[in-house]
Amino acid sequence: MKAGVYFGPKDIRCTHVPDAVLREDHAVLVRMVATSICGSDLHIYRGVLDPIMDKGKSQTGHELIGEVVQAGKCVGRFKAGDRISMAYSCSCGECYMCHVGQTAHCETTQKAVYGFGRAFGNLNGTHAEALVLPHADAHAIKVPSAISDAAALTLSCNLPTAVIANHLADIQPGETVALVGCGPSGLMALDVALQRAPGRVVALDKVAHRLAWARVRGALAVDVNQADWKERAMAETGGRGFDKVIEMVGLPESLQMCLDIVRPGGTIAALGVFTDDKFNLNLADVFLRDITLHMNGFANVQPFMWEALRLLESGIIDPSKLFSHEFKLDQLDDAFKTFFEKSGGVNKVLIRS
Repeated sequence: MKAGVYFGPKDIRCTHVPDAVLREDHAVLVRMVATSICGSDLHIYRGVLDPIMDKGKSQTGHELIGEVVQAGKCVGRFKAGDRISMAYSCSCGECYMCHVGQTAHCETTQKAVYGFGRAFGNLNGTHAEALVLPHADAHAIKVPSAISDAAALTLSCNLPTAVIANHLADIQPGETVALVGCGPSGLMALDVALQRAPGRVVALDKVAHRLAWARVRGALAVDVNQADWKERAMAETGGRGFDKVIEMVGLPESLQMCLDIVRPGGTIAALGVFTDDKFNLNLADVFLRDITLHMNGFANVQPFMWEALRLLESGIIDPSKLFSHEFKLDQLDDAFKTFFEKSGGVNKVLIRS
């Protein structure tokens, strides 16, 4: 079958691999209907995670809308023909960490993540014609036919992450809010945040078309490439800083931006995927300003998938509008290049087999 495989930095391509085969009673075999590329996949693409990827073998992708082809005999929630999505991290639903809601830290699967190399379980990926979902009952979800393929894809990672960001930020009516990073997850977090009646929302990014999307949604868009970006943003708070800041980038400089613009006693919810191992955090500053800092990039999305699904079903959130480009699985290399370079006004890509 065809599947996306990592061959090296900026070299992820569609190739032929052995067919996915159901071997475990708790697993399901799924035909991929559509998949996508997440911002965290770009860490793999640019080679940051090269040491944990087996070149020519490690599959990629962790966002899915698919159809069950075959279910193991111990699977109780799914049968052939069901339309499903799954959380990007594979969790058993039975261990201590799953019971306390830390599904990304499942003790059974040892933090397994689809399409993220041997250090994260060496699982198959969603950039494939078919794949196996172990422990399917615990972290997969049925998706109603009324929800489009594009919108359904966001249940694996983007939309639950946006929901988590808003839970952690705990935005109250009238508060000032800053969003750092207007990628797909950031724009979804913005959509959720706007339902909480904030007083003023400022979106910060350096990509013009992403800032335009944030502006259409009602945020003041600030280009951080401009020398006066901080002054412009802080002016919206009377100079005191933002009550709540949501970070959706995952770089040391973006986290520093959050620390620079949050007010004393404010909250930062950092949901970006950080791969750097060092950051010069001024502990005295965080202590003396009473800042609450949540780091949740390795997000436990499974407990929030139902809430995300409810947002889709009710029409409160429609992330399908973010999908700007469509590719075939054979064009996976072009899809990665386009998304990585943010070319052609790309926001999110839809990939079909």
